[in-house]
Amino acid sequence: MNDTAKNQRHQQRMARKKALIDASIARADQEKGLLLVLTGNGKGKSSSAFGMVGRSLGHGMKVGVCQFLKSRTDTGEEAFFGKQNDCEWHVLGDGFTWETQNREQDIATSQRGWAVAQRMLTDPAYQLVVLDELTYLLNYGYLDADQVLDALAERPPMQHVVVTGRAASEALRELADTVAEIADVKHAYRDGVMAQRGIDL
Repeated sequence: MNDTAKNQRHQQRMARKKALIDASIARADQEKGLLLVLTGNGKGKSSSAFGMVGRSLGHGMKVGVCQFLKSRTDTGEEAFFGKQNDCEWHVLGDGFTWETQNREQDIATSQRGWAVAQRMLTDPAYQLVVLDELTYLLNYGYLDADQVLDALAERPPMQHVVVTGRAASEALRELADTVAEIADVKHAYRDGVMAQRGIDL
């Protein structure tokens, strides 16, 4: 087959593909606040959520971020987004459970953090709310799962929420509009590479 014939076949295939994509886009005529769950063992769940923070701020939207479990306040994302007028950023943890080694403390801290998140989830002024590492609090029983799921379901209709963390429950997945499972294929940490600024911090 000569180049002219290849080019014609390519053009025909792309024209058919464009017609299918255009029809699919035309059918997507609903506008609503989305619940997105980013889960799985791979790296990039929080990073993906923070990408949506940047995207939302670029559109002039008000954003709230609740970081559960994590206690670091020296990350690049907080240093950057914390300076943005329309971004309210909260680090609400005492460190991961293997650091605190105190279940009662973890529960109390989680419940204080959830009060901050609940405030955002009832306020339509927040157009995007990120609940970073929330899945752990549900899986460990630090928060009442039904209460959390009800708050997510009853939030303002145009509010977007992103939940991150490993092992998202079936109930949370079912409630979500979009679920992404991020696989762990390879990680530099297992080769002895420490967390790198700009990549991990």
